Amino acid sequence: MQTDLLAKPKASPKDVFTHLFAIVTLYLSAVALGTLLFQFVNLAFPDALSGTGSYVLDGVYRSMRFAIASLVVAFPAYLLTMRALGRSYVRTPEKRALRIRKWLVYLTLFIAAVVMVGDLISLLNQFLQGELTVRFGLKILAVFLVSGSIFYYYLTDARRAGEQD
Repeated sequence: MQTDLLAKPKASPKDVFTHLFAIVTLYLSAVALGTLLFQFVNLAFPDALSGTGSYVLDGVYRSMRFAIASLVVAFPAYLLTMRALGRSYVRTPEKRALRIRKWLVYLTLFIAAVVMVGDLISLLNQFLQGELTVRFGLKILAVFLVSGSIFYYYLTDARRAGEQD
């Protein structure tokens, strides 16, 4: 029979929704940042085949506006939520062992790793086809930096929490 010290902590609905909210706002922020970086590349290195008409620039600016709006709302929400979670971990260290937290951390690591592998496959495929351009390379770099940063942060966090199980 387990003692109370060895029992796994139970997640309250607040814990579940706080952790879900943090991960969803992280994903929204990552997609928005990636979109913004892609559009900066599109402005700096326009695609000669798609033209440079106002309809093309309209689409770029529309995407940039939405990405900026998403970042301005989602990223601070993520930071505030993570700050609140961090405070709750200080008050109740057992909360770091919540199953919902572990599942979401490892889901995030999985998604980031899959994105990085897909990114490298795409890079190698374009290289083998002889179609590497600065525009493509910068977009690959943007995806790798965003997903790699997330992967590194959550891997470091998981190791720090002693979650090698």
